[in-house]
Amino acid sequence: MATRDGDFVDLDWAEGGAPGAPLLLVLHGLEGSSQSHYAVGLMHGAAGRGWRAATLNFRSCSGELNRRDQFYHSGHTEDLDDVVRLLLGREPGLALGVVGVSLGGNVLVKWLGERADGAPAAVFGAVAISTPFRLTPCAESLDEGFNRAVYTANFLKSMRAKVRDKARRSPGFAVRVDVPRALRARTFREYDRAVTAPLNGFADERDYWTRASSAPYLARVRRPTLLIHALDDPMVPAASLPDPAALPPAVHAEFVPRGGHAGFIDGRWPWRAGSWAERRAVEFLAGVLAGAGGGARGARAIG
Repeated sequence: MATRDGDFVDLDWAEGGAPGAPLLLVLHGLEGSSQSHYAVGLMHGAAGRGWRAATLNFRSCSGELNRRDQFYHSGHTEDLDDVVRLLLGREPGLALGVVGVSLGGNVLVKWLGERADGAPAAVFGAVAISTPFRLTPCAESLDEGFNRAVYTANFLKSMRAKVRDKARRSPGFAVRVDVPRALRARTFREYDRAVTAPLNGFADERDYWTRASSAPYLARVRRPTLLIHALDDPMVPAASLPDPAALPPAVHAEFVPRGGHAGFIDGRWPWRAGSWAERRAVEFLAGVLAGAGGGARGARAIG
């Protein structure tokens, strides 16, 4: 679909779901897509309830490079807003639940906070899983030690490849971005300073991390929202999480001891393994839709 600035994003739809059934919209994480394991799991969970489901592939993540110089980033909420507007324009009576995972969770929470009381009534509930609410400590953690060698190296490999492709296709890209510096980047600090900040009007990487973080927007969230997080998440330091007791009435936290980052594996591995968080997300939304508050356990950590 076309975006307001002349770019595009792709929506991938799950099979099934009756016309008029509730719709689950999934927002993936950094360098993810509709093929990410959690996106597939969430869409299957929605289909199991007879709902429709779709995943929003952020710019450049559907397998086709986007048109404009800007890629997606952790605080870019305009494309989500455009997608919601499109869906509601097509189907005014739509019941829409949204789940964001990792970066997608940050985008979702920030968008809900930006819209506050003005969030569309059709968005009946939301779930944010493994969300980096404060980007600065998360980026700093990812730029050190094991995280840098494994997670960051993997993310930046595909991100640098997109920079290389964009530089070949867009003459203006190299004017705005120091491409050689970007291709040398081995940390998020280096990449975001070379690419994300100049492309999106931020002063530098720390300005980006501060202004794109969803934590300051949590207090303004008015739609029933569940935050699911594991305290052993290697990418998101536990100290950076919001205080469950300080959340607004609409927001509930289920912070559990174990689960890693977007993992939460339970069941018999590998034959019958599943994700507790994915099941809980759909369960919460189904409860909100039924008027039961999603079976929410309150704004508290679960130990």
